[in-house]
Amino acid sequence: MKNLLKIHRSSGMHWVGDGFAVRSVFDYNGLGQHLSPFLLLDYGAPREFTPTKGRRGVGSHPHRGFETVTIAYQGEVSHRDSSGGGGTIKPGDVQWMTAAGGIVHEEFHSEEFSRKGGVMQMAQLWVNLPARDKMSRPRYQPLTKENIPVANLPEGAGTVRVIAGSFGENVKGPALTFTPINLWDVNLRAGKSAELPFPDGHTSTFLVLKGEIETGGKTASEGDLVIFERAGSDAIVAAKSDAHLLVMDGKPIDEPIVGHGPFVMNTVDEIEQAFMDFHAGKMGVIK
Repeated sequence: MKNLLKIHRSSGMHWVGDGFAVRSVFDYNGLGQHLSPFLLLDYGAPREFTPTKGRRGVGSHPHRGFETVTIAYQGEVSHRDSSGGGGTIKPGDVQWMTAAGGIVHEEFHSEEFSRKGGVMQMAQLWVNLPARDKMSRPRYQPLTKENIPVANLPEGAGTVRVIAGSFGENVKGPALTFTPINLWDVNLRAGKSAELPFPDGHTSTFLVLKGEIETGGKTASEGDLVIFERAGSDAIVAAKSDAHLLVMDGKPIDEPIVGHGPFVMNTVDEIEQAFMDFHAGKMGVIK
């Protein structure tokens, strides 16, 4: 079994643009230095938005050197980028955007959601790329709810939605990844427990989105990030109430992490080059 390393309480809320009120769970200047291949996690807890005729969200901005994974739990977000990717992600959908060599994109509440109003709940995870892939061609993966498989846990303990990687021998997620990654939505029923199959040597962690759980003799609740040691395999999680977990597990990338704003590379020189390339228009424009 993997030993529990720590339970981290994320920082306070801040706004990203005018459409996303998020909690910074971790970032590449802090815990993200130790949670490779995961760089940053922002979580937007359920928040009510009133109807509007305007646009709420984040305007045109660049990225280079990593991937963004946006998971919609409630609400709708429309995306466009300079590679030609785009679309609207709805509850249960996932947008996996590979910025790699450079991309410019924007994210806004969908027109329909803005018009009607409602509850928005989202999570965005930044996944690092190894040096060999940081300057590869950008790509966009729209993963719809219908195409994300769900596995049932033994003894009616709950379900696992497999976004990337696999769960057990037969359930595989649709996301294409550059390095081995498991990304799961786990729902546990109160009073039940489950064994999460984490590989030895992987970074294994999860964010509690709802409820209260116990693992390694400690209790974690909504907003807590549970981090395990890399050594060992598997972890047992018991639900003290109905619980929802965003589980992140991946093979570490043992390379330097140098980030500044929207760029994450391996050296300061590469960061400076990213800014120069963006200002020179080399990351494209949104058509």
